[in-house]
Amino acid sequence: MKTLRSLLLAALLPLTSIAAAQESGEFVPAQATEVVMADLLYVKRPIVIFADSPNDPSFVRQMQLIARDPASLTARDVIVVVDSDPEARSAWRQKLRPRGFSLVLMDKDLKSVIRKPLPWEVREIVNAIDKFPLRRQEIQQGAGLGTGG
Repeated sequence: MKTLRSLLLAALLPLTSIAAAQESGEFVPAQATEVVMADLLYVKRPIVIFADSPNDPSFVRQMQLIARDPASLTARDVIVVVDSDPEARSAWRQKLRPRGFSLVLMDKDLKSVIRKPLPWEVREIVNAIDKFPLRRQEIQQGAGLGTGG
């Protein structure tokens, strides 16, 4: 329960703290209201996790699953963006229009590739990402050597 509390508190940190934490190897998701979508174009692969509340059991479970293996996501240039406040009407929520809990995998061109209504293991996420066209191109060019799950 302490880890869960830490994850939820970490989700509230500003982006500067997120960057510092990621450099130290600690997993910290980014808040949707603090991430400018256009800044990620061809730089990061967003995984956007939506919920109507930070207490949604699916949201809590997804955060736990991602926290188990953040290195596999980092190796694929992933940024985890969370939006558990529908009232904030973030640009992410307006563009992707989720209903309740939703996991959206996007490629570096910021196109939504996969949507899931239930939590996914990191292994399943990285296997899906490794099939994305831009990721396959990275692998062929030798830029993304982290192909194991």
